Amino acid sequence: MKSSVKRSLYSTVMAALAAGLYPLLFYVSNNYTLVNSWSHLVYFISVFLLAPVAIFCLLKVVASLSIFEKIEKFVLPFLNLFVFLFFLKTALYAGFQIWMVLGIGVVALLYTFFFYKYFLKVVVFQVLLAVVASFYLIPNSIDQFQYSKEWMQQPDAIAAIQFKKKPNVYLIQPDGYVNFSELKKGFYNVKERKLEDFLQQENFTLYPNFRSNYASTLSSNSSLFTMKHHYYLNTNKFTEMLDARNIIIGENPVVTIFKNNGYTTNFLAERPYLLANRPKMGYDSSNYVNKDVGYITTGLKEKKDVIEPLRQFLENQGEQPAFHFIEIFEPGHITVDEKNHEGTEKERENWISKLEDTNKKLLEIVSLLKEKDPGGIIIILADHGGFVGFQYMHQAYEKTQDRDKLYSIFGANLAIYWPEEIPEAHEHIQTSVNVFRILFSYLSEDSALLHTLQEEGSYLPILYGARKGIYKVIDDTGKIVFMKR
Repeated sequence: MKSSVKRSLYSTVMAALAAGLYPLLFYVSNNYTLVNSWSHLVYFISVFLLAPVAIFCLLKVVASLSIFEKIEKFVLPFLNLFVFLFFLKTALYAGFQIWMVLGIGVVALLYTFFFYKYFLKVVVFQVLLAVVASFYLIPNSIDQFQYSKEWMQQPDAIAAIQFKKKPNVYLIQPDGYVNFSELKKGFYNVKERKLEDFLQQENFTLYPNFRSNYASTLSSNSSLFTMKHHYYLNTNKFTEMLDARNIIIGENPVVTIFKNNGYTTNFLAERPYLLANRPKMGYDSSNYVNKDVGYITTGLKEKKDVIEPLRQFLENQGEQPAFHFIEIFEPGHITVDEKNHEGTEKERENWISKLEDTNKKLLEIVSLLKEKDPGGIIIILADHGGFVGFQYMHQAYEKTQDRDKLYSIFGANLAIYWPEEIPEAHEHIQTSVNVFRILFSYLSEDSALLHTLQEEGSYLPILYGARKGIYKVIDDTGKIVFMKR
């Protein structure tokens, strides 16, 4: 009797674990940088493994009662397949889709009625799938354990600088907004100049040939906020760089230097993309907190207004100077994957339609800042270009020396309002990696910081058309090159 109970408990627990293990490993291995936090680990183990074990054991006990004797043999097969397919659906499509859940229920019922005798073989198959999935997760885990922050170390004592000037600083980042020089020509060919003319009227200094060093929000901002090159950590990924969110949102060198100089720091974002893996917040305040961000999310579906929180902050600001990072997720870039693209011209049209909305927001934000804080430094700095001219974003993995395509990736908009004099050091501004070092040189009146500027290359991971690796594709002078690191 005891041995049969023991076998029953063992099969129940195995059925529950097998149902959740492969979907868990599948999701984590395919979305590692979105979930590489301890809170995610606890959540996934609880939801995908512990909860099924508890539910399966409870329902198995209920089913063993005499009144359910006829259906007891169907309980575990049904639960196992239903939970397995439901978790797999969740891993592929975040959210709750009622018709998909009903469909999964029907499939599980049919399987249970006709094939329940093969239940143990299905469990074994699920376990084998989990073993295979674990091999895909291992490289990510190794990268995480081997990850070193040495690349972030500064070449001088910039972390200890003291500002002589302490204006409020506003970094406004429109995603994928190509610089004005590229916007008027090449694949973009947009003649509308409303924003450009407005910024010139408001005495902004424009940097028409400015570009980013890296090709995505995470890779570009990691370099921007550390004032250092990372070269994609020598991996072949540019859209999801390991530990990038922890760097951008955490205690990075830029935020630390502002805090060391008595600044409060504020992060405002339309979407919680940079918070998707729930990094430790390094900013003093934000319009998003961890409870606003789901555990299974890309951080791109949710949306909040940034203008009203900014207005409230300006109206209630104390005597401390403040650094604001304001992230706008438009105009963005073209479609990421090949399977979803609509063709080069249609992708261009879609990008231009989003550009119009972006310009309206920027006009409103700049007008608000100039009204409420005329002495603040306002930096409009895009993370990268819009990839217009490609069919889809990941085409950038293929070798090209087409000048317009490369500048469509890296050409990034930069405009700065210097409320006092335009510093001589501004002539050094060419790419993202050195923007804050040059700004800090101006605020601290320390020209020695300019002696250790980073080189100004732009880099891409190349997977096709050449030996795989990280390549410099634009050099310090803006010339197209193709040099493997």
